[in-house]
Amino acid sequence: MALEKGKTAPDFTLKTKTADGLQDVRLSDNFGKKKTVLLFFPFAFSDPCTKEMCGVNESFGDYEKLDAAVYGISVDTPFTLEAFAQKNGIRFPLLSDFNREATKAYDVLFEDVLGFKHVAKRSAFVIDQDGTIAHGFSSDDPKQFPDFDAIKNALAGV
Repeated sequence: MALEKGKTAPDFTLKTKTADGLQDVRLSDNFGKKKTVLLFFPFAFSDPCTKEMCGVNESFGDYEKLDAAVYGISVDTPFTLEAFAQKNGIRFPLLSDFNREATKAYDVLFEDVLGFKHVAKRSAFVIDQDGTIAHGFSSDDPKQFPDFDAIKNALAGV
């Protein structure tokens, strides 16, 4: 079962790849500064994941107004995620959890889905500035999207 509201968010450092090269992104760097949205997704370039990440990208201004950092997280390599972001014009960082440390820590790792082993469940977490989970969602159905209104409400403190 995924981590629940009120729990301390496990810290992590994951890689992102941009034109500037590989960079580390540490969750706790946001603590004390801004809220964070973590969007775990199974497969870059799959139709449902493309739809989800592009939908978040289209409403990215809403997250900026709520002063939230947004990260997409998958077990794909940082190089695959860079290509996915470039192809789809995604403006927020996509983080590689290739070693599956964050997906295990947040308890959102599929043992087997559609015959694929050890990929991220479609999941979403809102982390408060103090590092506490303010909202959590995880689905065993890779086609079920998070409730993005609930995510925005959690960011707004509603």
